[in-house]
Amino acid sequence: MKALRPHPTSLANPFPPIKSYTFTRSAELFARAQRSIASGVSSGIRKLEQPVPLYFSHGKGSRVWDVDGNEYIDFQIGQGALLYGHAPAGMADALAAQAKLGTHWAAQSELEIDVAERLQAMIPSAELVRFNNSATEVVSAAFRIARAHTGRPLILRFEGHYHGWGDEGLVGFANPADRWGPEESPAQTHPSQGVIPEVLEKFVVARWNDPEHLRRRVDAFKGKIAAIVFEPVLCNTCCIEPVPGLMQTIRELCDRDGMLMIADETITGFRFGAGCAQGYLGFKPDLTILGKAVGGGTPFAALTGTKAAMAKILSGEVVHAGTLNGNPLCLAASKWSLDFVLSQGASHPQHLQALGRRLMDGLSDLGRRHGIPLRPQGPGLVFHSVMLKAGAAEGTIRDYRDYVQRQDAPRWAHLRRCLLETGVRAIERGLWFISLAHTEADITETLAKAEIAFARHASTWKPAG
Repeated sequence: MKALRPHPTSLANPFPPIKSYTFTRSAELFARAQRSIASGVSSGIRKLEQPVPLYFSHGKGSRVWDVDGNEYIDFQIGQGALLYGHAPAGMADALAAQAKLGTHWAAQSELEIDVAERLQAMIPSAELVRFNNSATEVVSAAFRIARAHTGRPLILRFEGHYHGWGDEGLVGFANPADRWGPEESPAQTHPSQGVIPEVLEKFVVARWNDPEHLRRRVDAFKGKIAAIVFEPVLCNTCCIEPVPGLMQTIRELCDRDGMLMIADETITGFRFGAGCAQGYLGFKPDLTILGKAVGGGTPFAALTGTKAAMAKILSGEVVHAGTLNGNPLCLAASKWSLDFVLSQGASHPQHLQALGRRLMDGLSDLGRRHGIPLRPQGPGLVFHSVMLKAGAAEGTIRDYRDYVQRQDAPRWAHLRRCLLETGVRAIERGLWFISLAHTEADITETLAKAEIAFARHASTWKPAG
């Protein structure tokens, strides 16, 4: 390995040499799991982790430990659900207290009202609330409400945006380049077999971050679109903030044509502040999809909306049900989580942004020093590891197609593994989350470990072919 010029951070905060982690026990458990669990995992994306899907024993704050005893500073943080870090003591106490009282009633509890009232107070558009167990369920409910509310069949969605794994949630999500379709009319395809074919016909797909293109797509189907759904900050494909005026354009078109504006805040909810990304960006949707952080790592999700948008629920014309909806254990976790967000005060998420931007700057500096074309992109509190292909243009990535054309996914996967083997855990697809449990010391240590990982990557990476 080539000699390194000392990094200023590592000079100020020296750490002992780090050996590559080994994953023997995880590999043994994965082999065992494949004899009883289909593909050995319970969610397909988990199989992407290299060198093997990891098994974990415990976590605390910003740290997590696998069954081989490897310790990680965790920026995957439960795919964003653990905004509060691993195993916060207050949440554990709230769950334990509720478990002693009962885990499920298939009926009402005062906790249900407590959580709904908090959501009303925190999110201006949340005039009414309904609960579910996953955001995928909430997406289905939101689309059903929109079609009933308008009497129209179509939902407009954007390339690269993820709205759950159901038949409707993945139409046009991440088409391979040879199936993109024309730029003006992106294809309505689905990555899974077994999907009801007619579902594809119920969607209009548009490109993200092109307000004029969006206007043309809406006009081409005028009078047929029930809703426009979107991630306010696109986090499932790269990390792409909306261009100025995009939220206002969506709101304007929805008001003009009587469509519902649906904000999928599964990832952005509460990470961008008590008012979620809609408060941060300054817009008011008709319906909001909440998951992940709203339950703090428990299987909990919520649909919120204006009274007008929820009218078909109120009248009973739209069926919304679920045996485990409003589960008291999940409600106890949600109440604690929302109170924790509120305890951060009006300055939230400034601290997360500052930590994230310091980490982004440090990773960028390491990339420059080691000749690695890493270009972290995002607002800081969440960001993506853009790894440019050889000869790719510089500059901010604006949409899904731009990302696919410029991102060197194999090279990022190699660097990600180098990071993992030095104790830094980011998401396989390149996303990093800053949690409320991360500290300045965590960022300092991450950059010191990353220096070793970057050096390993630079000395061992070989492009295919």
